[in-house]
Amino acid sequence: MTTTAPIPPLAPLADETAEHTALVARAAALRPLVREHSARTEADRRVPQEVIDALAEAGVFKTAVPKRYGGHEAGVRTMLDVSSQVAEGDGSTAWVVTLINVCAWLTGLFPQQAQDDVFGANPDARVSGVLAPTSTTRKVEGGWQVTGRWYYNSGSLHADWAVLGVPLTNEDGDTVDQSLVLIPVSEMTIEDTWFVAGMKGSGSNCLVADDVFVPQHRVVSVPAAIEGDYPTESNGDEPFYRSAFVPLLCLVLAGPQLGLGRAALDIVRSKASRKPISYTFFDAQSESVTFQNQIAQAATMIDTAHLHAYRAAKDIEQAAARGEYPDTLIRSRVRADTACAIEHVTKAIDLLLYAHGAGSFADVNPLQRIWRDSAVAARHAVTLPAVSYEVYGKALLNLDEKITPLV
Repeated sequence: MTTTAPIPPLAPLADETAEHTALVARAAALRPLVREHSARTEADRRVPQEVIDALAEAGVFKTAVPKRYGGHEAGVRTMLDVSSQVAEGDGSTAWVVTLINVCAWLTGLFPQQAQDDVFGANPDARVSGVLAPTSTTRKVEGGWQVTGRWYYNSGSLHADWAVLGVPLTNEDGDTVDQSLVLIPVSEMTIEDTWFVAGMKGSGSNCLVADDVFVPQHRVVSVPAAIEGDYPTESNGDEPFYRSAFVPLLCLVLAGPQLGLGRAALDIVRSKASRKPISYTFFDAQSESVTFQNQIAQAATMIDTAHLHAYRAAKDIEQAAARGEYPDTLIRSRVRADTACAIEHVTKAIDLLLYAHGAGSFADVNPLQRIWRDSAVAARHAVTLPAVSYEVYGKALLNLDEKITPLV
């Protein structure tokens, strides 16, 4: 029986740090545990506590927490690689890791007092979030009273705080800004609403706030953030928290997809030497030139996804290191790179399922869960290819027309 050799990894970045390598290795070491619990994660519609505890102990949830609070402050590329390693074990678990880490980064944009409320009081605090301002506010002395419902709050079952979109009002009740606010999960309720075809274990339920007080220091203006104006007092010394707002929020969602693509390719390759092609004379899929071509195409699509995602990460990180905010063209390209990466993974997985055959859809075959998880995650509104490519096309043509503020 032949065995498949491991695929050579993409070349590391020249500036990859030892901390990056160590953190990614710790995430990779947890793949067997994550994979072992993947069916249970889906059946229970939440990541098992023993998996959450193992991820926390490995420091995975501190990837984007400021070093001032004992975090790694590791950067965008590390966020992608950590979540993709987890995704090779399970997509839902990787999605929770991704969202909790990016919400930790968002918390790092708030004023120091707000960061102290979250990470100063508990360095192990985890934050989930939803940017959509599906809420109302009432201006009061020292802040706002907030009432709202925020759907698809991935990771909320494992979070201590939430960063949530709200419309800010003045004393007359007029909306004067769109903002993000930080609220303890203990002051809200969670409605069990996440019944979906894929990413079942992400716990992307609805958070509900009923007239909860939010002090002034726990507020960030979204329009200002889109242009790189963050209220944190520390970003002069912390380049990671100068990263471009929308590009980073979009790009991190590609991380789980990269891992799902690699996992699907590994499964199909590993079985090809002993799985026949039904109703043909091929005793093994690997003997078929058509199958060989399908595998090559899928692998190249997955590599293409990585290359686009890593270019986007480099665009974000290099600008932040220089203390510059990327212009509209670069920010638009990051959106397009993200869409391209996700689109290539979903196409590769689809091709791999054709190559592997109808057995891909057996309940016991992890390919069907990978396929469903990838397909659901790919439809996240801020990564839709149709929108992202139009945004980039308008930027390439110097057109002022906007179809979204999220650039």
